[in-house]
Amino acid sequence: MRGVAGWDIVTGQWDELAATVRTRVDGLVASGDEAGVQVAAYLDGEPIIDVVAGVADARTGRPMTADTPIFSLSTGKGLTATVVHVLAERGHLDYDLRIADVWPEYARHGKDATTLRHALTHAAGVPALPADIRAEDFADWDRMCALIADARPEWPPGTAHGYHAWTFGWLVGETVRRATGRTVSEVLATEIAAPLGVPGELFFGVPDDQLDRLAHLDDRNWSAAFETLAGHLPNLDRVAPPGVRPDATIGNRRDVLRADVPAVGTMTARAAARLFAALVGRVGGVRLISPARLRAATAPATSGPDWVFGQPVSMGLGYAIDGGGAWFGASGSGGSLAYGFPELGLSVAATRNRLAFDADDDPMEDLRALIQDSVSRRRGAW
Repeated sequence: MRGVAGWDIVTGQWDELAATVRTRVDGLVASGDEAGVQVAAYLDGEPIIDVVAGVADARTGRPMTADTPIFSLSTGKGLTATVVHVLAERGHLDYDLRIADVWPEYARHGKDATTLRHALTHAAGVPALPADIRAEDFADWDRMCALIADARPEWPPGTAHGYHAWTFGWLVGETVRRATGRTVSEVLATEIAAPLGVPGELFFGVPDDQLDRLAHLDDRNWSAAFETLAGHLPNLDRVAPPGVRPDATIGNRRDVLRADVPAVGTMTARAAARLFAALVGRVGGVRLISPARLRAATAPATSGPDWVFGQPVSMGLGYAIDGGGAWFGASGSGGSLAYGFPELGLSVAATRNRLAFDADDDPMEDLRALIQDSVSRRRGAW
């Protein structure tokens, strides 16, 4: 068949790549470094990789399957950004909407000029949470939104940027709710997951009757690495205080999983790859946003050092970007990721349930690079 980008896709021509990915994933599980892994990729709207290995729950031996959702931390920001762009595509939101125009309480302490664009680019100036915040607070949407509305900005909105690790979700999510009357979970379910045919595989708040399907997270070395990192980055504890570390403990809490916390998400790799494929092009007749909007969403929007990390971080409108927008998406603490590559017509996602910090050799990033490089070389040859 012929893909939407004009290249011929010959049935089975990616079998060797899929076999290589499977060998690597099986090796990671056999070594004990991973418990369960999912890796998926789409090319021109067609699946070329769908590899699953290991267990969804190391305590019981329940197998990991392709439709096992995994709490994937900040990879969920890619879902939240996509909700915004889908609504903007339909004329329900404008990136330059002043948040206080729909959420009047947010105007406090000089935040009246903050726009949705500022929120998407982590430039709103409200990345911090109270030091005594606890995970159970995350289950109270109104409380979290009130905290953010009453926050004093760390910088005048739009003049700097810093990773809004948790606050991104409520800031963007409440703006969506106030402007449209719809929650981000509702939009994700009805306007994205359902049309793409993955209604049980993309979530913010997970319904009660779906909780037992989820993978159980465990920790290889992520929590220890985060503590070390917090000792070197003075603002990290301010955006992710000790009571709400982005780790396996919070990712296994049923109250947090049930709640809308749109800075994070629960998903399968194949559903995340399908979502990004429908941003890059068309999947099963569905394209989520126009090519022009995709270019606007993935154009570089930040410059200068990030307030949290102290180094330059490239951001578009809600997505991390690289190569000036040649690829875009999101990655999560402990090793999940989902990215689109518009010039290649490619999307790649990888999820794991054993959280880890891999300083020299990140296996999920290595798998992403393997797939991206293989497609790039083949397409260059064509």
